[in-house]
This record gives sequence, C-alpha cells and structure tokens, in this order.
Amino acid sequence: MDKPKVIGLDLSLASTGVASSAGWVNCIITKPDQHPTTFARLRHIRTEVLLHVRGADLVVVEQLALGSQTGQHLTRAGMWHMVMDAIDAADIPWTSATTQQLKKYATGKGNASKDATLLAVARRFPEWDITGNDEADSLVLAAMGSDYLGHPLAALPQTHREALDKVRWPDVLEVAR
Repeated sequence: MDKPKVIGLDLSLASTGVASSAGWVNCIITKPDQHPTTFARLRHIRTEVLLHVRGADLVVVEQLALGSQTGQHLTRAGMWHMVMDAIDAADIPWTSATTQQLKKYATGKGNASKDATLLAVARRFPEWDITGNDEADSLVLAAMGSDYLGHPLAALPQTHREALDKVRWPDVLEVAR
C-alpha cells in the first residue's frame, strides 16, 4: 500500500483538532455566538471536518467520553454522532480510540495528564506545528492509524505501541495492510 492518508480527530465544540499523516494539523474553532443555533454550530463543525477527511484511507477519532458529566455533555455527544455518521455515510473507514489508548501511545502511560501528553507529542514530533492539546491529541490519533497501517510517523517504544492492540481496527483495512 502507498503511504495512506490517515486523519486524526479530537472532536470538540470549541476547538476540534484535526491532523493528517500528510504532515499538517489544524483546529476548527467555533464559538456559540458565531451561529444562530446550536444545530447550526454542529452542522458547521461537521461540514469543516468533512472537508478535512475527504479522500482519507482511515479516520481515527477520540472515543466519546460517556462518563463525562461536565457542561454541554449531551451537545458534545450529539456532535460526535453527527460527525461520525457523516464520515461513515461517506464510506470512509474509521475507528475510535479511548483517551487512555491515546495517552498510552503518546507517553507510555494511559493515565498521563493532558500537559504530559502535549509535551511528549512536541518532543516526538518536533517538525509539526502543534499549538495546543487538541492538535496534539489529533496528531497522536493520526499517528496511531498510520502505525497500524505499517507507516509509523515516528519511532516509538513497544510499550507505547501496545496501545494499538487495544483499538478495534476496521476489518476492511486488513486487505490494505
């Protein structure tokens, strides 16, 4: 397989991180006062994400935190499902990784802090222009997918790569590997 296009997504109402194995990261920034309704905001995020994932061989998204009861948790869950339904409807293979799997891949510890994860990503991927946690998380997700497909974006210790064994990878990719 040629070098696959893998997109990592850290979905968020305010700052969705998007990273590509092709070497770029981006943030989709939205604010409630920019849109007339919550649904308009969610549709905007979905549209922007779909532009970024066009032509992807694989999308790896951070799994929805079902136990989260912080503000807007139902809206975030709705957004996650709107976006992932659109990706699925576009026949783009995708999978989700838990926050613990993401952190384990980045740092070697599934319980690492967000700042420790950001620091590990900045050290491991110095050529990438990472400006915050959302971009760092999306880059780790893209790196996980690329690594799974046999095209790692960076050399990582086996202890970090053990996180790949816990992800439920799409069956359709077995042929591509």
